[in-house]
Amino acid sequence: MERTLIEDLHGHVGKEVTVAGWVDVRRDHGKLVFIDLRDRSGTVQMVAHTSTVPEAASLRSEWVIEVKGKVNKRPEKMVNKDIPTGDIELEVLHMAVLSQAHELPFEKDTEVNLDTLLDYRPLTLRSERVRDIFAVQATIMQAYRQSLINQGFMEFQAPALVGGDAEGGAAVFKVKYFNDKTAFLATSPQLYKEIMVGAYERSFTIAKIFRAEKSATTRHLSELTQMDFEMGFIEDHRDVMAALEKTVRDSVREVVSKHPGVFTKFNTSAPAVEKAFPILTLKEAHQIIEKEFGTATAGEQDMTPEHERQICEWALKEKGSDFVFITHFPTEVRAFYTYEHASEAPHSRGFDLLFRGLEINSGSQRIHDYDEMVKRIKNRGMDPEKFSFYLQAFKYGMPPHGGCSTGLERFTMKMLDLPNVKEAVPFPRDMNRIDTLLSEQ
Repeated sequence: MERTLIEDLHGHVGKEVTVAGWVDVRRDHGKLVFIDLRDRSGTVQMVAHTSTVPEAASLRSEWVIEVKGKVNKRPEKMVNKDIPTGDIELEVLHMAVLSQAHELPFEKDTEVNLDTLLDYRPLTLRSERVRDIFAVQATIMQAYRQSLINQGFMEFQAPALVGGDAEGGAAVFKVKYFNDKTAFLATSPQLYKEIMVGAYERSFTIAKIFRAEKSATTRHLSELTQMDFEMGFIEDHRDVMAALEKTVRDSVREVVSKHPGVFTKFNTSAPAVEKAFPILTLKEAHQIIEKEFGTATAGEQDMTPEHERQICEWALKEKGSDFVFITHFPTEVRAFYTYEHASEAPHSRGFDLLFRGLEINSGSQRIHDYDEMVKRIKNRGMDPEKFSFYLQAFKYGMPPHGGCSTGLERFTMKMLDLPNVKEAVPFPRDMNRIDTLLSEQ
């Protein structure tokens, strides 16, 4: 089949072409049938006369067809300025039905509740809204990757099967392994990207990770995608934050460039990134929250979800930024490898990046001294022997380094202001679902 994509039809006005795709919408006007055809590149209106194209009379939504037709300019008064092909239409000369579809359980682009959206995922993935979500997500991931490459980072593939838990306590999924051994699904590529710093100085990976936490919230998943990077020869955590800010800016800029109309569709606006991301210590953030919102924060060692929403509201209003860094969390609440400078104890050189009321990234300067790392592992009640493979990197020389991890799904969720992170996953896994609800299996 010498097929022409819909996005290329403008180059064939007055000519005959062959197109193929799905019937999006079919409308009858007497003996004329108007059909919106969808392929991977876009949608175009076609017009068929049932006397010469009898197949058009029986078409239904989601039927797959191949059409030979002539590309015509629409009359000026019939131009649809809302779509790229709104100034042309295809006059159908011949049609072949490649595949019929059963009657749909609901209109494809209608609004449905979350369970219905996910129960019928093979169908709802075809809706305009869902296709837009994952087109944006693909752009985020591509831009994030390219920004890091441009900054001198090398990509590697982190393992999904590991021998222990990188975070030292997060709930993990156990896997029966060879020789009666137990492996685990990785909760983070952390240890491996640090090891890669010893070889390449700057490393990154886009990895699937797994969390067995029994959390059923709008922000939690059991399987998620993390965009992680690690960099050596840093002065402190601020070098990592600078690299992250550039990467986030590049990602936002690319989404705005490639999908300029998507924010209007989702009743939101492009993220505000014109000004530098504000940086607050945890203490400063809590002081602002108490002063501006009257919310008590005494004794808090982290940011609650409500705190995250409030400080982001403040950052947008006062600093013109949808993003805000929070630094210097208590060392005891951060991962074991987080660096603490003696002059800053008991606070660490760790940070979170908040975006529109949600933490999307966590990072820090890391411990790079072997003896200090062993001491920290012991102080956390863990066995250094279980980290012997990881500790080789430090035994044989590691520079001051740091890194961070961005949740792709959370980034996507807040980019489009989605109400639930599960909407930002093609096939979400949580404590209640693997494709279908576990209660129904």
